[in-house]
Amino acid sequence: MSEPNRADQPPADSSGGTASPTAGKSGATRFVLILAACAALAYGLDQLTKAWVVGTMSEGDVIPVMPPLLHWHFIRNSGAAFSIGEDYTWVFTIIMSVVAAAIVFYAGRIRSLWWSVALGFLLGGVLGNLTDRLFREPGFGVGHVVDFIALPNFAIFNIADAAIVGSVILWCLLTLRGIGMDGQRVGNGKHEAGVDRTGRDRPQEPSQGQDSA
Repeated sequence: MSEPNRADQPPADSSGGTASPTAGKSGATRFVLILAACAALAYGLDQLTKAWVVGTMSEGDVIPVMPPLLHWHFIRNSGAAFSIGEDYTWVFTIIMSVVAAAIVFYAGRIRSLWWSVALGFLLGGVLGNLTDRLFREPGFGVGHVVDFIALPNFAIFNIADAAIVGSVILWCLLTLRGIGMDGQRVGNGKHEAGVDRTGRDRPQEPSQGQDSA
């Protein structure tokens, strides 16, 4: 009887046992769930606060909260932050739709807790403002976003905007630290764990004085 082909056997784990073929799937599911939870939190808070503002305030109303630092100031914004691009509302609708779709597409590849948090809050914030663009006045795809958080000498914004800005800051910090979405720290184009981007062990370079043959 011939010996079984080693290539056909499942890889062994570090303890000498056989790695479960479902381990990778369960790990991926965990990070997707974290991303979804963060997205749901950001989206839920954004929509609840906007519903409260629309239901209790009239457009243009200002309510002191912690004067002079914080006020509720109800406005409707057809553009982006700082009212940029007010005449191109549909452009922002398309951009936000593409961003949301891209996050959902790549969600299964994430193996990092902090990347899950960052992209989760980004997705929740994008969906929060996208909901306004799609379903608020004056019409589908060109709706005006409800903004109400007013700080001194700063733009009026909402919870979705805060989630987006926070996620972008976290994104930048992770990138500066060289942490990829797979959870590995990257340096000089290769993972520091000793495995290149193809998943193969890097060949050891011969030390000086040794025969390379």
